[in-house]
Amino acid sequence: MNTCHNLLVTCTEARKIKEFSPRGELVRDVILPDDVINPWHAIQLTSGQFIVCHGSALSNDPVHGVCKISSDGRHVVQSHGGQPGPAAGQYNEPHHLAVDDNEFVFVVDGNNKRVTLLSPTLNYIRQVVSRDQLKWLPYTQCLDVQRGRLYVVDNDVKDNTLIAGRVVVFSV
Repeated sequence: MNTCHNLLVTCTEARKIKEFSPRGELVRDVILPDDVINPWHAIQLTSGQFIVCHGSALSNDPVHGVCKISSDGRHVVQSHGGQPGPAAGQYNEPHHLAVDDNEFVFVVDGNNKRVTLLSPTLNYIRQVVSRDQLKWLPYTQCLDVQRGRLYVVDNDVKDNTLIAGRVVVFSV
């Protein structure tokens, strides 16, 4: 949800964000820039800009990353990531985002089995959750700013089917 209490739906293959009113009415389609391929999740900041994570291993996308996009969706303002990989500045399917009250960004990096913390300008700060703290593959998260907790969903996947899962709680 954004500050207007509208729901944002990220459309991966269509490369757009759909915004719906609390009554389910389509408010607008935000078409993403050409270099944002296979977006997984988007969050709208209080400024109106969007944070979007994108890149698919199945599609062999050349860029896996996180970007800040203008409120009209036309321009990438800042970005983090690039060629997929395991290094600190790389991602391998960044799946889900959470943003705190100061606009620090938590990124679930699915195939690298970690959660990364980025500054409001999308500079790398540190790993918040490492692969040693997870059993399977993280796909989504929920940030409780008031309690200082990050809830990460950790799933076991076999043959593209979820067969087990759990929620792991971290203090942040």
